[in-house]
Amino acid sequence: MPRFLAVYTMKPEDLARFRNLPKSEQDAIDAVGFQQWADWEERNAAFFPDHGGMVGKTTRVTKDGIADAVNSFCGYIVVEADTIDAAARLFENHPHFTVFPGHGVDIMPFLTSPAPT
Repeated sequence: MPRFLAVYTMKPEDLARFRNLPKSEQDAIDAVGFQQWADWEERNAAFFPDHGGMVGKTTRVTKDGIADAVNSFCGYIVVEADTIDAAARLFENHPHFTVFPGHGVDIMPFLTSPAPT
């Protein structure tokens, strides 16, 4: 079955706005969002060979060296689905952007197979 990389995105300014909320409001959002996210993953577990995770600050390596960088990626998950549209439909109304301040989820097909282990 085809595999897709689903990348959770969040604008830095949206994260900053969330982090500026009172701690009690952040905790209330987290309580609702984490439960909805866990329920979503449980309902769709058969589609996720790699549950990925959330990621932190970025360090970028280029021909000019190593430096801090900023991008909108904040996590990922690997999805198995018949088509990219089927993979994308799994994320409709996802708590990443309906509860949390996430911007969206980018879905991309893998063009190469994972290396054998």
